[in-house]
Amino acid sequence: MVYASAAVFVALSQSLATGFVSANLPQLAGDLHATTNNTYWVMAAFMAPRASMPLMLIRIRDQFGLRRFAEVGIVSFVLAMVLNLWVDDLHSAVIVAFLSGCAAAPLSSLGFLYMLEAIPAAQRLKVAIPAVLTMIMVGRPLARVLLPDLTANASWHAVSLFQMGMALVALALIFALPLTPRPLQKVLKPLDFVSFSLLAFGFGAFTSVFMFGALDYWTQTEWLGVALVAAIGMVAGAVLIEMQRPNPLIDFHWLLSPPILHLAGTLLVFRIALAEQSAGAVGFLRTMGLQPGQEQLLFGIIALSMLAATGVLMLTNSGARAPLFHGIALVLIAAGAWLDSQSTALTGPEQMYLSQAMVGFAGILFLPPAMAKGLGAAFAKGPHYLLSFVVLFLATQSIGGVIGSGLFRSLVVDRTAYHMAQLSPQISPDNPMLSQTLAQSAASLGGQTADAGARAGGALSSVASAVQQQAAILAYDDAFRAVFWFALAALAGLIVHVALHRSWPLPRLTPSTPVSTS
Repeated sequence: MVYASAAVFVALSQSLATGFVSANLPQLAGDLHATTNNTYWVMAAFMAPRASMPLMLIRIRDQFGLRRFAEVGIVSFVLAMVLNLWVDDLHSAVIVAFLSGCAAAPLSSLGFLYMLEAIPAAQRLKVAIPAVLTMIMVGRPLARVLLPDLTANASWHAVSLFQMGMALVALALIFALPLTPRPLQKVLKPLDFVSFSLLAFGFGAFTSVFMFGALDYWTQTEWLGVALVAAIGMVAGAVLIEMQRPNPLIDFHWLLSPPILHLAGTLLVFRIALAEQSAGAVGFLRTMGLQPGQEQLLFGIIALSMLAATGVLMLTNSGARAPLFHGIALVLIAAGAWLDSQSTALTGPEQMYLSQAMVGFAGILFLPPAMAKGLGAAFAKGPHYLLSFVVLFLATQSIGGVIGSGLFRSLVVDRTAYHMAQLSPQISPDNPMLSQTLAQSAASLGGQTADAGARAGGALSSVASAVQQQAAILAYDDAFRAVFWFALAALAGLIVHVALHRSWPLPRLTPSTPVSTS
């Protein structure tokens, strides 16, 4: 039980660190005296190492031992949290965010290792995987619950102090609770560092491109195209190197086999669909002008829905049931997106309780069965394939989440421009109804200024802002409908795949042995 508690605390420390960065970019922008768009570099710097760092971490763990890996990992995280206390401008924030992202990467692995230490082998698929993955995912909504209270009477440094406190508790737990040692192996090779560097820079470039694509817009910023081409080239270079090696860091021959490609596609599709919550609901509420304190209950409900899904999986999870869970999850995402697509200017957090609870439940219902399926396939081939699957899993989750959010925000930008063009005749001087609206609005400003010109300008600005907000609301409705159709298309593809698989069975990806700690 003590090891399970340590696993929860370590994994939650990492996920809250991610959630705090993404939850309050406007607050961070004010503290750093930077624009909100520029502070996205902080988020990009934190996220960039997440998909690539585990590549080397597993090798380092095998060569230097679990104990040293755990101690160095948590000490690095504590030091990164301490550095956050000295951040006072954008440049230092970006550097510290990158270091924090690197330091946070081992915590997910440590969370799994401590949970596997606590749970009997027969229960690991049902208990350990859902529990740790929930802690890794629940940090985002939970950070939005905690953030208003943490920053109520202080700046961003209050969040840094909270994170440092959690990191210190995690450090004490890890030093007090040793993991079962494993035999050391000399597994690091010079070409490992070449492949890792190419993949790290490639994944980092993908992250930056999709994070800034909607902000700087794809066709208007040259560096986005250059970075995307460079990312593809670097990843392709790493694949070519690894496919020629007798003992590769990553077995791309296995990753490119049809069953694993299908699993990768499934993971990517779900991460894109889950942007309905991470980019959709959050962005919509920001458009409505809501403050973080007004959203606490909504994100509390989302966190509770995730915990409820964890309870369901602990009773029923298995790789063989993955298609059933994925089908249910897609139905929930589609239903939640459809409900959100009916949003209006009167929609607030209360109207999104049900829809976002459904999407949060779906996210947890999808991920552990998919991971159980992939781990089963990896262990059936041999322990070496674990690293290849970890790369696949983390790449689809980290990069897939960024891609999904980037595409969602890009669609919102495009549809906002479209609806603005459709609504612009309403604020044309030739519109007879506009004069009456402006007169009423100007009259309401009479108590603020006696200047007729200022009142007229304020009235026109108020109407223009209302039209702009309405265009954004309609754009979000369009984006939510796009997710609805995307989820239904994915559900149809899942049904077809299951039907074909039953008619012409392919190699199964189900675990043949319990998950081990190796």
